[in-house]
Amino acid sequence: MPTTFHEIPRVRPATPVLDRADTPVELRRLGEAELITLADELRQYLLYSVGQTGGHFGAGLGVIELTIALHYVFDTPDDRLVWDVGHQAYPHKILTGRRERMSTLRQKDGLAAFPRRSESEYDTFGVGHSSTSISAALGMAIAARMQGSSRKSVAVIGDGALTAGMAFEALNHASDVQADMLVILNDNDMSISRNVGGLSNYLAKILSSRTYSSMREGSKKVLSRLPGAWEIARRTEEYAKGMLVPGTLFEELGWNYIGPIDGHDLPTLIATLRNMRDLKGPQFLHVVTKKGKGFAPAEADPIGYHAITKLEPEGAPAHSAPKKGGPKYSSVFGRWLCDMAAQDQRLVGITPAMKEGSDLVAFSERYPGRYFDVAIAEQHAVTLAAGMACDGAKPVVAIYSTFLQRGYDQLIHDVAVQNLDVLFAIDRAGLVGEDGPTHAGSFDLSYLRCIPGMLVMTPSDENELRKLLTTGYHFQGPAAVRYPRGTGPNTPIEPELTPVEIGKGVIRRQGAAGKVAFLVFGVQLADALQVAEKFDATVADMRFVKPLDEELVRQLAASHDLLVTIEENSVMGGAGAAVSEFLARENLLQPVLHLGLPDYYVEHAKPAQMLAECGLDAAGIEKSVSERLALLKG
Repeated sequence: MPTTFHEIPRVRPATPVLDRADTPVELRRLGEAELITLADELRQYLLYSVGQTGGHFGAGLGVIELTIALHYVFDTPDDRLVWDVGHQAYPHKILTGRRERMSTLRQKDGLAAFPRRSESEYDTFGVGHSSTSISAALGMAIAARMQGSSRKSVAVIGDGALTAGMAFEALNHASDVQADMLVILNDNDMSISRNVGGLSNYLAKILSSRTYSSMREGSKKVLSRLPGAWEIARRTEEYAKGMLVPGTLFEELGWNYIGPIDGHDLPTLIATLRNMRDLKGPQFLHVVTKKGKGFAPAEADPIGYHAITKLEPEGAPAHSAPKKGGPKYSSVFGRWLCDMAAQDQRLVGITPAMKEGSDLVAFSERYPGRYFDVAIAEQHAVTLAAGMACDGAKPVVAIYSTFLQRGYDQLIHDVAVQNLDVLFAIDRAGLVGEDGPTHAGSFDLSYLRCIPGMLVMTPSDENELRKLLTTGYHFQGPAAVRYPRGTGPNTPIEPELTPVEIGKGVIRRQGAAGKVAFLVFGVQLADALQVAEKFDATVADMRFVKPLDEELVRQLAASHDLLVTIEENSVMGGAGAAVSEFLARENLLQPVLHLGLPDYYVEHAKPAQMLAECGLDAAGIEKSVSERLALLKG
């Protein structure tokens, strides 16, 4: 059994066995007896390295043994190993030649938070969103078959990610094409752990063995010649297995199900994987692990230790100075949701497995009958809201910007086409920092404003968020409010739940006529106001991307020499594009400078570094405006 640690080491631990397993090739030279020690050292090194950088934590601790076993049994990278989501891939990174770079994890120009094809040949598929691994590994298995290759394809997926429809679509297709591939269900839900033990592990070894497989195929050939005999034998086998293992669903989908087995029992893992490696057709191995395994605090609080921040250096003050700024935007939303629910009994809250991240905890406790966590199933979340809205409920869907992309068809077809009253509270809009481009909300303004009938709003601070949520809630039709990760500027929040006039922006600073006007869509307002002092510029908090305040745009165009649109969204198709489209339609030949996210994926870094790279901090805005004014003067 693995050693249990109680503290995160602040000094790099000694790792004599891990030092000899810097790559899977070296790992496979170790004797099996050394692997238990390797697991302990890998777990301790993971604790140390994440303590230096911060990052996802509990999931990686739970797959230490599984990661070792996979690279020990399979010939990676020639055999394809696909991790789902990637939260659990830090041990994989350490064992695939990146141990000395773990100190750069999630930092600018350092290792990415998730597997990435450009980072290592062992990262066979780039991930970040959940439930993609089975589809990707199936594609690799089909490609191998077409090329006449014997390389293996393995997908590792968690029990949470398996709730998404995409995973079951892939399971169904793999069965249909009889792909030679292995899916490993990493089940860290403790409610099923009672099924794990000596009998279960023994059965897994037997059912995955070549002897059993050969006997089964031989019996099939003999009994298939007798009318009905094979069907009776098959059902008898199915019922016998169903009494002992929970794999009937996967068997019915056409997979050979093995498990559940203890995912921390290295000898059993290695034996079972060896048995299953060369079996033909779709193979499904169910392993049960414990999130945070080997670190006592994470085992006790797997949600709290899903990720951690960087540890303070030894001797640092016990309590850091309080962060500047106001409450988190997600907290403002959470309070608004509870307040609005108290006023309107029709309100229901929906989240796709983001109760903590979107701050629905208080709502779920106060209104459990009106709270719906649909798990990782964004498409279902959107259509569920549509169905509720059809029959008198007022659904609020709390969802990350990057994850709403997965429900785009449902947003258009099931909500917008039917003009249903659904409010989308879109969290993590814009750049999100260390998680990188897979988690950035870079495109929501572009993909929302093209939808007919959609109300799209961009609050500039905490108080505006509360106002615009209320506005969207009372709007008759689909509405979206997008807001960023992190804290606001600490603007006083009015307790009233009062909507604002739809499609009307607000002048926050009146500058000199004939100069510059900033049209701000979102939280860059504070920086725009700072820069405006240097240019004596007018600053408009536009509030609405759709409908655009066309009258305000017309007035600003008539009284200023340069319009500057600012948004933390892709410039292409974004809010600034809406301004230029209006000017062109009205034949208003006005110089416009669009500031926003560039036409490339902004790599992971601190949020401030990312904004500076994109020219969306105060210094960048000032520089861009100065350059454009100089160009206009000739």
